[in-house]
Amino acid sequence: MATKRIGVLTSGGDCPGLNAVLRAVVRAAENLGWEVLGFHDGYEGLLPEGGDYVILDRATTAGIMHLGGTMIGTTNRGHFAAKVRAGERAAIPDEIIQQARRTFDHLRLDALVAIGGDGSLTTALQMSEAGFPMIGVPKTIDNDLEATAMTFGFDSAVNCVADALDRLHTTATSHKRVMVLEVMGRHAGWIALYGGLAGGADIILIPEIPFDMEKVAEHVRERERQGAKSTMIVVAEGASQKNGKQSRHQTAVGEYRLGGIGEQVGHEVIERTGKDTRVCVLGHLQRGGAPTALDRILGTRFGVQAVQLIKEGRFGTMVSYQNYETRAVPIAHAVHRLRRVDANGQMMQTARAVGSVFGD
Repeated sequence: MATKRIGVLTSGGDCPGLNAVLRAVVRAAENLGWEVLGFHDGYEGLLPEGGDYVILDRATTAGIMHLGGTMIGTTNRGHFAAKVRAGERAAIPDEIIQQARRTFDHLRLDALVAIGGDGSLTTALQMSEAGFPMIGVPKTIDNDLEATAMTFGFDSAVNCVADALDRLHTTATSHKRVMVLEVMGRHAGWIALYGGLAGGADIILIPEIPFDMEKVAEHVRERERQGAKSTMIVVAEGASQKNGKQSRHQTAVGEYRLGGIGEQVGHEVIERTGKDTRVCVLGHLQRGGAPTALDRILGTRFGVQAVQLIKEGRFGTMVSYQNYETRAVPIAHAVHRLRRVDANGQMMQTARAVGSVFGD
């Protein structure tokens, strides 16, 4: 009987915990006597003749769990990348799918594990519909997929935000300044909310709640009247003022990216309050570095569950984490379903109860 052979790839943006997933896939597969091929640079590794891959085993994946990034590389560009707005589906050209099919068949693969976010999972869905035996593993640092209660990388990003606030607080207090910290969060404010709560932020601005800049400024003034030596503001990159638009800028290659809302808020605070204000943008610092213990464990559980789903032949599904258990949901039910912060939810109530203001 031929040895089962599976492929695995990481696609889209990187985040802490990806290597933990790869390590777990390899170890769980080897326990079943299977071989694992890791494709370089996401789906792009399926396109060269014969495939661009590396054999993954215990030796090659030893000592990688604590490392950030992904040992097999990733990309959000190339033949499989299609920029669409939230809720829209992008289609990969059929000739690209067929080219990947030739590599898949040439390597005699029995299944393919795709680790990625909403866009990457949309590609996995299209490949599944084209007959590929696909298993999805959700990867979104924003923690905004409705089909899973948590994704790896999120906890590490939150820790990064909390650490930044701890550091900024001491310098802000020394100079009696307002500090504005811009963090990740395109459509959902989970990183800003959790990080702001953990770091003791006074004002938290998220995409789900368009904010009134005058109310933000008034809270800064009120804190000064109360004798506060500093004010800490956390703003998600996708946040916007009431009746306003998300702040974005055009890149050298003609794409638009979110960013700049921190500078806008900082400028408005200075104009409205006269307070000495500084702005810090965390950016890719949130993606880099070692994953937290929670993300290492969650990534490991996701990798093991992916192999289990292959064993059970449950293709076209995505690993999901619900009620402290890993399970499976159809990929079709997972993509383009964002989990956003509930403005009246318990986490928001907790933040408001300890004094955090959301500009509404």
